[in-house]
Amino acid sequence: MADSNNPWLTQDAYDKLKSELDDLYENRPLIAAEINERREEGDLKENAGYDAAREQQGQEEARIRYLEDLLQRATVGEAPTESGVALVGTVVHVYYDGDKDDIETFLIGTRGADSDNPNLEIYSTDSPLGKALVGASEGETRSFKSPSGDQVSVTLIKAEPYDPNFEG
Repeated sequence: MADSNNPWLTQDAYDKLKSELDDLYENRPLIAAEINERREEGDLKENAGYDAAREQQGQEEARIRYLEDLLQRATVGEAPTESGVALVGTVVHVYYDGDKDDIETFLIGTRGADSDNPNLEIYSTDSPLGKALVGASEGETRSFKSPSGDQVSVTLIKAEPYDPNFEG
């Protein structure tokens, strides 16, 4: 099973990210040509087109490095087969701060990987919530510090293997 160092992705999410990476590879020569064209316009100190092309190149190269690393480390399509424990690749149902009406359902996976299911939000194991939940059993309450600094308790209602046909 995947962990935060080996993120879990559905096959569809992996394929989408691989396609994005391939598109970025194909765009490299176009960006290089744009930079060369702008460089020939003259003074680089006041050349907004050159600066914009260089900025775009930097952003795309950073995304390429991120995607290459993510796809190389990813575990693809191996959802847990058992229910009852929050693991990477499980859909969890939780409530917050003892409020059983404040229920949220999401997949513990790799944030930024886009789910192949638009009805299902993804939380990373690197997030405070994801770190708090991984390994929790149904009925267990755990605490985490939110990005705003508040202490939040989260109770796991249910954990089940990921199903790409999840309806929400």
